[in-house]
Amino acid sequence: MKKITSIILTLALLLGACLSITSCVDEGNKIKVNPDKEHYVVGICQLAPHDALDAATEGFKTALTEALAKEGRTVEFKYQNAQGDSNTCTTIVSSFVAEDVDLIMANATAALQAAANATLTIPVLGTSITEYGVALELDGFDGTVGGNISGTSDLAPLTTQAQMMIDTLGLKSGDKVGLLYCSSEPNSQYQVDEVEKYLTEKGIACTHYKFNDSNDLQNITLSAAENCDAIYVPTDNTAASNTSIINNVCEPAKIPVFAGEQDTCKGCGYATLAISYANIGKKTGEMAAKILLGQADITTMAIDYDAEPVKKYSETACVNLGIDVEALKEAGYTVIPGTEVE
Repeated sequence: MKKITSIILTLALLLGACLSITSCVDEGNKIKVNPDKEHYVVGICQLAPHDALDAATEGFKTALTEALAKEGRTVEFKYQNAQGDSNTCTTIVSSFVAEDVDLIMANATAALQAAANATLTIPVLGTSITEYGVALELDGFDGTVGGNISGTSDLAPLTTQAQMMIDTLGLKSGDKVGLLYCSSEPNSQYQVDEVEKYLTEKGIACTHYKFNDSNDLQNITLSAAENCDAIYVPTDNTAASNTSIINNVCEPAKIPVFAGEQDTCKGCGYATLAISYANIGKKTGEMAAKILLGQADITTMAIDYDAEPVKKYSETACVNLGIDVEALKEAGYTVIPGTEVE
């Protein structure tokens, strides 16, 4: 009897523990938001030091601070930069989860992926993400991630970019465009695939030139420059951090580079369809405030975009390539600050 009683008690304790664990798991999978707090702690994981990413972070911090201040609340930011290392993103985000921050802002794809893998309960907002469906491997992505993730995208219309290349360079059927991007960035793959579809329909031949990192970027760029009439570089973190390598090959060879974003264009391109990273950072901060204050449900919050991308050009690059700057101005292009010819 004693043995039976002992077994029954043990089973009861185990059942109670299981029920407790189940309750914790169910409770744990609920997104943690406390709209009654006076002071919030927000973790920011930024993939790398870069002007565009920096602008997004600053826009986020300013917008969130101002929005909470209007409600008499304060916020503390725990900012860490992964210096371009995706593994460091994982370490950073894990520390935020351990500290139980109120929200995580993930700046760039690797940071978002790390946050998505680290927590189901802390609200996560991405920014500087090109395509969330690709970054998070979502089937049938319809613009809303669901769960504890939302944010903003730095994607500018890709078919418009492809047509801009055709218009500004006079590309025609039979011309060759090199698609230069980092093999480890799925968002870059998505962009070049979409641009290739459009250009191919126009009879323009496209070749993929994938580099692994900055170590083989020069050789891959040399190959692209030798075999193509023009090069397309998407919004790509590795390329953006190494524009001097691309420019040192393409500028003397007079190979035009169309860039997916402004800072890459400033470093090595002649034209771009530019979004404002400060604007998408600001939008992300406004989204964060609504989530923290209980004014919006992140599970139904759609990904937001910069509503007004702008056609821009590098004057120095255009002059070097012999592209008519006046014609660009008449077509609505504006010069990228710092690229003017003196």
